[in-house]
Amino acid sequence: MNDHIDRRMVLKTTAAGTAAAALGGISTAAFASGRGQIGVGLVGCGGRGTGAAANTLDASPDTKIVAMADVFGDRLQSSRGHLSQRGDRFAVTDDDCHVGFDAYKQLMARPDVDMVILATPPHFRPAHCAQAVKQGKHIFMEKPVAVDPAGVRTVLAASDLADEKGLSIVAGTQRRHEACYLDAMRRIHEGEIGDVVGGQCYWNMGGLWSHAPREEWSDLEWQMRNWLYFTWLSGDHIVEQHVHNVDVMNWAMGGHPEKVLGMGGRQSRIDPKYGHIFDHFANDYTYSDGRQVMSMCRQAVGASGRVEEHIQGTKGRAITRSGSARFEGGVDWQFDKENPNPYVVEHKDLHASMRGETDRLNEGHRIAESTLTAIMGRMSAYSGKELTWDQALNADLDMTPPQYAFVDLAVPRIARPGSTPMDDDLWATTATASTS
Repeated sequence: MNDHIDRRMVLKTTAAGTAAAALGGISTAAFASGRGQIGVGLVGCGGRGTGAAANTLDASPDTKIVAMADVFGDRLQSSRGHLSQRGDRFAVTDDDCHVGFDAYKQLMARPDVDMVILATPPHFRPAHCAQAVKQGKHIFMEKPVAVDPAGVRTVLAASDLADEKGLSIVAGTQRRHEACYLDAMRRIHEGEIGDVVGGQCYWNMGGLWSHAPREEWSDLEWQMRNWLYFTWLSGDHIVEQHVHNVDVMNWAMGGHPEKVLGMGGRQSRIDPKYGHIFDHFANDYTYSDGRQVMSMCRQAVGASGRVEEHIQGTKGRAITRSGSARFEGGVDWQFDKENPNPYVVEHKDLHASMRGETDRLNEGHRIAESTLTAIMGRMSAYSGKELTWDQALNADLDMTPPQYAFVDLAVPRIARPGSTPMDDDLWATTATASTS
């Protein structure tokens, strides 16, 4: 647990494995059981991980949870209790439970694991993704897939290696697998609202949970159990949550933005229990052809909510949100077909890809780009400076803490627009209760 995981070394290791991987791919049809059954390992046993495990069981009768891993034993056992209600679809004994910072390595070394679900706090995703590919596992990984450019580069390299090995990767951006979004985006790309000229996207909501410190918890454990409120763990809410919306906008625009100018701050959540993240962001993204997308996200108790995307065309406008899609302003259309649970559909699509029933899916590159889109918005807002895609992608920013161990760890300072450098990891000094 005291080993410091240098993600730059992970990146080098991943790249070095490419030549060896070229010698042979991974079979997409035969799994560890020899009977076509998919053995699933769950890495990260919180609410989302437990939910994703249930979704993968619902997606196919051939899936079985065979191993679990988490840093915290109590979280693993809580998840195990919920999933044990699935009867023989859940085959996890005490020997199949792995606890600690290296638990993911133990799980991924198992020959009975064909597919892994990666659902820890996002900071750990790059190392987990790289290890899964190294071990030849198919991947479902929650969004976002990194919290900094160093992590994004690791995921991009791992995704390249997954292509060489013939591995399937699906990301937890369920809108990409939701019928109403798929229908709307097909129509948009076929020109039904005309040429896409820009748009807006929103994730404005109320507050979220938090856990008070406990005497038996170290600083690092308290931060990890409140991971939403620490940029090194979550990426801030623009990355952890708003990535859904910016991913949709990249989808509509046909690629990632070339530059961004952002703003944000910390006005309503100023108590130290909320760590050091901002509570609101606004970003103006510019794409390569000059088209612009305005992005807005906020978490504030009592404020009005809006979670949707607006895509403006020369003939009309598309408005999309979970479970709904419509065109207006000159083009009259509304989605009115069956809309199956996209949290299950994304796993069905992954399983079909693994079995070779469809073209192989590798969403690693795409979700890495959308993650960086959100990260560059945060970097601009934290610094108050405009930056380009290339600046963000190549930034020397790695937010890894000094060590992975349950020790004292100061809260990173709060970013201050205008004085915080764009590549500042925020670890240099401690935070105070003041606002940004």
